[in-house]
Amino acid sequence: MAAQFGRRLRKGAATTAVAAVAVAALSASQAPGVNDHGRQTAADATPSPDASASESSATGNSPYYTDLPPLKSPNPSPSTGTGPVAPGTSEAGIPATVLDAYKKAETALNEAKPGCNLPWQLLAAIGKVESGQARGGRVDADGTTTSPILGPQLDGNGFALIRDTDDGAYDGNSSYDQAVGPMQFIPSTWQWAGRDGNADGKKDPNNIYDAALAAGHYLCRFDWDLSDQDDLDRAILSYNNSREYLNLVMRWVEYYRKGTHEIPDGTGTLPDNRSDDGAGTSPSPSTPSTPTTPSAPTTPAPGNSKPKPDPRPSPPEKPGGGATTPKPPTDPGGTPTPPPSTPPTNTDTVDHLEDAGTAKLTAMAGDAFTKRISTRAETKAGKAVAKVRVRFTIIGSTDTTFTGGENVATVATNSSGVAVAPALQAGEKTGEVTVRATVVGRTVAGLDYKATVTERAADALARTGDAALTCAPGGEFANQVEVKATYKGAVADGVAATATLIKSADDPTATDKGPYFKDADGKAVRTLKALKTDSKGLLKLPKLYADDTTGTFLLRIDTAGGATLTVELTVAAAETSSPSLSASPGA
Repeated sequence: MAAQFGRRLRKGAATTAVAAVAVAALSASQAPGVNDHGRQTAADATPSPDASASESSATGNSPYYTDLPPLKSPNPSPSTGTGPVAPGTSEAGIPATVLDAYKKAETALNEAKPGCNLPWQLLAAIGKVESGQARGGRVDADGTTTSPILGPQLDGNGFALIRDTDDGAYDGNSSYDQAVGPMQFIPSTWQWAGRDGNADGKKDPNNIYDAALAAGHYLCRFDWDLSDQDDLDRAILSYNNSREYLNLVMRWVEYYRKGTHEIPDGTGTLPDNRSDDGAGTSPSPSTPSTPTTPSAPTTPAPGNSKPKPDPRPSPPEKPGGGATTPKPPTDPGGTPTPPPSTPPTNTDTVDHLEDAGTAKLTAMAGDAFTKRISTRAETKAGKAVAKVRVRFTIIGSTDTTFTGGENVATVATNSSGVAVAPALQAGEKTGEVTVRATVVGRTVAGLDYKATVTERAADALARTGDAALTCAPGGEFANQVEVKATYKGAVADGVAATATLIKSADDPTATDKGPYFKDADGKAVRTLKALKTDSKGLLKLPKLYADDTTGTFLLRIDTAGGATLTVELTVAAAETSSPSLSASPGA
């Protein structure tokens, strides 16, 4: 049976006060310092206002472990197998497979998104807070947890209300979503954020390699630079939108930065406390005990032998962690009492999506689209629906992405019911791109948008020098032709071009005499195709040679977008001076 998180405290002063006191206590006894990059710790930094305004999160704001790092800073310790771990440093140990997954994810992100500057210690801190490093490293050789790690069902009772989005595929619950795996992704987020970190052809939220890589990409979206404290705050808050969560994760980041070591899988320290006031997860999935009385059902707190009263009955679990539907209670006369109805959410009221004035979407390859997609969520009566998550997905085979490199983005509608997708970044593949908008958690028809990627273009060409291009018959031109391409005054890089030695200004077909280029075999060619300007918009043509034909010839350069430049070439024999006549002696 899946290990379950317990109930979360109702939103209010209790959770905030407990976490604030814990962090304050640590701050008093462990003075805030500066990390290796000279950055102040988050417990003493104030996140930017928009950081805490996230409408959604990777975890659905599910409960998390609140254990603080030890007061004594760790020191780097030997790897597994070199001897016992020194007292006081056990918290610094990270199970071998879990630590390997974090470091591999860091390497992958450094290659895919070098500007993000993702440290593996951030993944380790989130993994510690979300699942106690996959329950102390209880994973198999491939990195998959030996049993599922599931958060509570997000049914609105003390938690967010997120109705089922995956038909139970990830969490085994076809009624409500639950956070899944060592990094605690909710199914609707995993559907677009999931990654295959161990190259087995699957994206499994229960696999630490897949989950760590997905978490890295999630934290690096929106072009955030995690070496900047404000961006780091935004990224962490987007994972779980809680100031206490931010402070706690940053404490673990700083702790792991000061030293950590590898320990055997399955031997990690298990957390004791959670933000829902529950106990830590036991080494093995625990089995709920039978309630002693109908009015006060109890379930054992994972990792604790004493049962903990649950303020509401817990339905029996079915295989996979989903809950079966209990039979409705009856009154003394035997008539079934209808269960209390759950008020409809904003998402429940959405009937359709409408375009919200999206302009024509066109961009050249490699450029950012200047216009963005706007979608409005509406009821059947056409009224706007706020605070609904709209997912934008780029469909089909294309290298066009949203800013940040993702092909999926989820945005909450504003008070006018409008969700504005991130800007599109055109790839190198030209043609039409489809972006589909759908409502997360609601089955309504999607809305498709068309975006067009055109080839890179130039509207002007000019030579970079003005030296005369002359050559003697049968010789070699001393200067090479170099031109610069621009588009609306800006550098036009990567623009396709063709160079042709033409017959005349009125006849642009290739000539068969006069100057020529050489191909790889040294043969004369008078047309060069598949040329491209470089990153500075420059195009330098190969050397030109002349046959025995003299005269003035034309070289024409054409680019995508219609830019054209014609250059004169002269082939003439060298001038010779006539001997001067002098008077003969005695004349």
